Amino acid sequence: MARQIMVAGNWKMNGSRDSVKVLLDGIKAGLGNVTKSAVVVCPSYVFLADVEQMIAGTIIGLGAQNLSTESAGAFTGEISASMLKDFGCQYVIVGHSERRSLYGEDDALVAQKYAVARAAGLTPILCVGETLAEREQGITEEVVARQLDAVIELEGVAALADGVIAYEPVWAIGTGMTASPEQAQDVHAFIRSRIAEHDAAVADKVQILYGGSVKGANATELFSKPDIDGGLIGGASLDAEDFLKICSAAP
Repeated sequence: MARQIMVAGNWKMNGSRDSVKVLLDGIKAGLGNVTKSAVVVCPSYVFLADVEQMIAGTIIGLGAQNLSTESAGAFTGEISASMLKDFGCQYVIVGHSERRSLYGEDDALVAQKYAVARAAGLTPILCVGETLAEREQGITEEVVARQLDAVIELEGVAALADGVIAYEPVWAIGTGMTASPEQAQDVHAFIRSRIAEHDAAVADKVQILYGGSVKGANATELFSKPDIDGGLIGGASLDAEDFLKICSAAP
């Protein structure tokens, strides 16, 4: 099955109303050259309304960076799936490495968030990946399998067909270290084979994005790998020119 390349920009906690407008104006101006990739932007919650309006009528999909497992109630500071839907979100990132490491989100909670997003009709972008210590211990596959299995055990493997997976080698993000395209492909292939043990059709269908410092300069080589179906882009998604280069890198 030919899987479409997806490029999703995770803006993290960056931006202002003015800078968001400048960034999106730049991206929209170059979208005519993006013919093969699905394009998604994931701004901070407070910019969702502005971005929803700015991308109306374009090919750009809207995503959020996180969500609550709760639907409503006394959960100060949290955002529900229905609120995200209300502002035109189609996607939501769950289990980002920063949420796992900085805010203590464990595999079980991430699996719950995946389930809540899916039940609401959002497409969850499930992040998996190992730290430097875990890679040095040689347990990359064990860690990634555990993170995947938490969702499979809660929701069943068929649920992965309704989402997107993003592999983030945590050790290669913002550290100056880089994963080679071959290293990335190896883990992507493992993820697909792990899913295939349960259901080959789901494994063939699911998009697996790479989230390890993708830039305009390396996107073409990465996206040419058989199991890399696009990227979850951090810093480069804040630069319209670089982001558009990545979006145009689909083979």
